[in-house]
Amino acid sequence: MARIKGVDVPNNKRVEIALTYIYGIGKSLSNQILAAAKIDKNKKAGSLDNDELARIRDEVNKYLTEGDLRREVNMNIKTKMEINSYQGTRHKKGLPVHGQSTRSNARTRKGKAKTIANKKK
Repeated sequence: MARIKGVDVPNNKRVEIALTYIYGIGKSLSNQILAAAKIDKNKKAGSLDNDELARIRDEVNKYLTEGDLRREVNMNIKTKMEINSYQGTRHKKGLPVHGQSTRSNARTRKGKAKTIANKKK
């Protein structure tokens, strides 16, 4: 298994897909990285040699990924919470941040439903 940015990318997948296991790299960025490194995107990750892996690592290091990106995202959320912006207050209350309806949905953010006696009339 090849390690890139501290993440084990799976050997049995195409390189294009294997790179998406790294936080902050999606399919389009993966294709950009492979094009810059001059590597075929249909090649399996297990069949890459050390030279190709080194070129991929060099390209990936140009972008903000993994721990640095996670840290930056968390800092942005904390800043919004500190300045009491609308999104910050939604984060504090554990409610959806981007304007979704909360009347009947939003179970992922709100948690398990708490039933209230005699609510239905």
